Amino acid sequence: MAPVSPHAFSPMRPTLRFLLPLLLCLPVLAAADCGQAPAQLQLRNDNDVYGRGDQDQGYTAGAMAAWVSPTLGEGDEACLPRLAAAFDRATGWLRWGEGSQRNLVFDLHHAIYTPTDRYRSDLILDDRPYAGVLLLGLTHHVRDGDRLASTRLQLGMVGPSARGETMQDAIHHLFGRPRFRGWDNQLRDEPIVQLTHERRWRLLRHEPDGGMGWDLTAHAGGAVGNAFTHANGGAELRWGPHLPDDFGTDPLRPGGDNRAPGPARTPERRLRWHTFLAADLRLVGRDITLDGNTWKDSHSIPRHDGVAEISFGAAITWDRWKLAYANVRRTREFKGQSPRPIYGTFTLSRDF
Repeated sequence: MAPVSPHAFSPMRPTLRFLLPLLLCLPVLAAADCGQAPAQLQLRNDNDVYGRGDQDQGYTAGAMAAWVSPTLGEGDEACLPRLAAAFDRATGWLRWGEGSQRNLVFDLHHAIYTPTDRYRSDLILDDRPYAGVLLLGLTHHVRDGDRLASTRLQLGMVGPSARGETMQDAIHHLFGRPRFRGWDNQLRDEPIVQLTHERRWRLLRHEPDGGMGWDLTAHAGGAVGNAFTHANGGAELRWGPHLPDDFGTDPLRPGGDNRAPGPARTPERRLRWHTFLAADLRLVGRDITLDGNTWKDSHSIPRHDGVAEISFGAAITWDRWKLAYANVRRTREFKGQSPRPIYGTFTLSRDF
């Protein structure tokens, strides 16, 4: 029998050391129950392979884990877990907007960006930089009927410390795919501070008894930070029986994918489903994955100032579980980019 290389599975070890403390903390947070809409755990996986099988470039992969607090009304703060309650008190300044219902979301997001040619180890001047991004976020949602205000604070890191190469090598090793060879040219380490605010308005909703319903939700907002600075706006249309009382299913929106506060939900052991189509237009002032490091010399590529994006997909719900898929298609983000960015995303969530 051939000896097993001691490095054969080494890419997975830092990943497991990083994720294990988070996974151990999630059940503690999920135990809270305030008597309204329950707490929720979400796991999301993005990959360009889910959007188009022959593509492995650009925003090539991402993963997210999130805990969504129960819906809080007046005086419900005491039923939050102790750790969540401490963050709620310390970040009250993030609650922009007025409303009778609110909740919090804690999330951890990891993203990988690569150029198109995986076999070149030299610096590819006419393609995007290699980059790994790791962000820890806290979002406050405030709901007033058919209006929602979402404010997210994110802290993190771009560069080798974000373990982009490690994560990609682990995934490619698992599926027997060749590794990208140019990670020595990735962006350098830089701490990230991001503030995002977005407003959503449910403009129309038609839900006949026992038939197919639909709703239309608009959004507008922006982000400021050394990683991403932009202003954006768009809308989402959903269609299906028994639409959820929230603000959209598009996982890319801060208030989407069942994260918004809402009324109590009774689990039902029957299959429910709906489809959605969302569009967003973004005016970009900064994108660190294209513009390069803020204070250090690094690779960069001339980007487009305007980016349009559409996403479409479906969601199914059974009892306390929900599975959603979205296919995301974006216009070119920088000059000479080929092909246009396409990726898919799966989101699995469970109420507690």
